[in-house]
Amino acid sequence: MTCFSRCFSRNASSPTRQRVNIDEEISGIETKLYSYRELQIATDKFNPANKIGEGGFGSVYKGKLNDGTLAAVKVLSAESQQGVREFLTEIVAISGIEHENLVKLYGCCAEGDHRILVYGYLENNSLSQTLLGGCCSGLQFSWKTRTKICVGVARGIMFLHEEIKPHIVHRDIKASNILLDKNLNPKISDFGLAKLFPENQTHISTRVAGTIGYMAPEYASRGQLTRKADIYSFGVLLMEVLSGSFNTNKRLPAEDRHILKRAWRLYEEGNIVHFVDTALEGDFDVDEARKYLKIGLLCTQEKPNNRPSMSIVVRMMTGEMDVDEKTISRPGLMPQFVPVESSQSNTSYTSSTGSGNQDKLSSHNTTMTYATMTFTSIYDRSN
Repeated sequence: MTCFSRCFSRNASSPTRQRVNIDEEISGIETKLYSYRELQIATDKFNPANKIGEGGFGSVYKGKLNDGTLAAVKVLSAESQQGVREFLTEIVAISGIEHENLVKLYGCCAEGDHRILVYGYLENNSLSQTLLGGCCSGLQFSWKTRTKICVGVARGIMFLHEEIKPHIVHRDIKASNILLDKNLNPKISDFGLAKLFPENQTHISTRVAGTIGYMAPEYASRGQLTRKADIYSFGVLLMEVLSGSFNTNKRLPAEDRHILKRAWRLYEEGNIVHFVDTALEGDFDVDEARKYLKIGLLCTQEKPNNRPSMSIVVRMMTGEMDVDEKTISRPGLMPQFVPVESSQSNTSYTSSTGSGNQDKLSSHNTTMTYATMTFTSIYDRSN
């Protein structure tokens, strides 16, 4: 991981220069290199029938490697400069790392202009597609399963934040980046925005990148990254899992459109149990539901210093620490996006009215106002 800081310091002005730099970076990392031909065979020449996902920077295919191992093969778009940056970051961040709640990176291909990542295959797609998106209707997300998923994700983040060195801040914890294996065990994926976090630093100043709806307001407004940004994102995710709904639903009344507003209102009214997914039809532990929703609110408090560390979150979730001893303050909320006209602006903004779709925002060397907050060169990964 020592070469992480070099990944973004080189001039990528030309394809040839860029290819040389990528080859140099990969040569210093212990990861398996696959040939393009090998991955062609594994995916039946990237047959559309084998496509299992598609994101902003390429497509993902199910494949079978030479030794019979099933794999998820992520092919990055050749046109995406951002994809190349994330390609390097992902390899550096998690190459050689193993944890039961992190996706396993098998290796990569950097042959010619091809940029491909090879992961362990996970049978049940993502939380966004299954629990929240409604596909794969045969899956049953019982209360026990949901709490298992939440605890697993929390343990994965705790491992990144506190156990591995240097520590890692993921920066894009969200439902579509939580994959599920055949037993519905969660695996955190997509480390393309990850940052290594030295122990002696209180924060890292960086460009703002992530997904609106999960992004901590203080990080979005100042670009000062701390572990508390991931903790905020986890709090939003926790509420999505327990409620069975995406963090934003524009078809609901204004006071309930954002999941944090709804949770806080119910908490103040003393009706927080009504927040739980109606699909469970009362088949859940009421006291445990109250505890988990309080943890979600603790993680999303407006002041970052009030949010607990992930080790404390895990202890509260597993009953080793009493949640009721913690004082909960109101959550930090992102104001409604308001585009500002400017002669210097080169901004595109897409608003989706359906539930479950995040607002999409892209910006390059622009300045935008998000209500009272000013963003410069924000990069939103909603998809």
